[in-house]
Amino acid sequence: MTNHELVPDVTPAEVGLDASRLARIDRHFERYVDDGRLAGWMLTIAREGRVAHVSMCGHRDREAGLAVSSDTIWRLYSMTKPITSVAALMLWERGAFELHDPVSNFLPEFSEPMVWRAGSVTRPILEPATEQMQMWHLLTHTSGLTYGFMYAHPLDELYRRAGFEWGVPNDVSLAGLCERLATLPLLFQPGTEWNYSMSTDVLGRALEVVSGQPLDELLGASVFEPLGMIDTAFFVPESDHDRLAMLYGAHPTTALAMRLETAAEVAKHRPQAALGGGGLVGTARDYHRFAEMLRNEGELDGVRLLSPRTVRYAASNHLPGGVDLTAFGRPLFAETTFDGVG
Repeated sequence: MTNHELVPDVTPAEVGLDASRLARIDRHFERYVDDGRLAGWMLTIAREGRVAHVSMCGHRDREAGLAVSSDTIWRLYSMTKPITSVAALMLWERGAFELHDPVSNFLPEFSEPMVWRAGSVTRPILEPATEQMQMWHLLTHTSGLTYGFMYAHPLDELYRRAGFEWGVPNDVSLAGLCERLATLPLLFQPGTEWNYSMSTDVLGRALEVVSGQPLDELLGASVFEPLGMIDTAFFVPESDHDRLAMLYGAHPTTALAMRLETAAEVAKHRPQAALGGGGLVGTARDYHRFAEMLRNEGELDGVRLLSPRTVRYAASNHLPGGVDLTAFGRPLFAETTFDGVG
């Protein structure tokens, strides 16, 4: 075993789990590999800080015949968002910004946003924002931003035309990304609805301005190094390319896993834009350490990143009136499931 790997440190029974029932979970997901819907997977189950079950099946590179291993490096995609948000809360605890600060304090391009009211892609009807987009809105996905891959609203098409479908253009910096986003209208008035979006990518750029550090350096110094997340970064170094899981998506007609060649190469090179909303890669071991820090209310192995009060505050419902996503959010991502990519 290397320190890149994650292995159980207790038996399931020692933490009140039933090994036979855990095996049922494995058998369930094994069927996805057997019938071709997944290339491979890895599962970790821990309780009270103790890892009781680690299992894996299939291939990290099906075409090369390379099996999933406990040190496989995965694309974290939107599991990047909690990490960026933790870094933001660490800066907030230090007084670097206030949650209700306008985003335009740090990114002036967002000072006068327009909001979609009606119309079509070619003839949108817009209105001025009645409230400034705030840092709090970015953290809670109530900013009015969206994603190009939603295919749920005419504004999504404007995002795609601007180059924001599955990620961002390779030649755009994080600063350039925000400048381009700021030219697009918002989906709704800030703070009035919830919508899964590029908010955390914009937050990442705001954190660069607040901290004076590039986002990759900020996350490295504030989160990865203190937690010992040795394989988490915005790209995989050449020496570890063989550990990187290839990228597979569901075929549009058969739903079987098909290899996505172009997108698969992105994680092998340092990106122009470090995307705080979906750009990280890492191992199960690393993400377990991050999750355990949150479960332990901000502390891991004697290293504290956040106060317990801040973690509890972050984990509470921040939607107005305590409503849930189906009441306050757009249906997509609030109540609809998707085939995964990985």
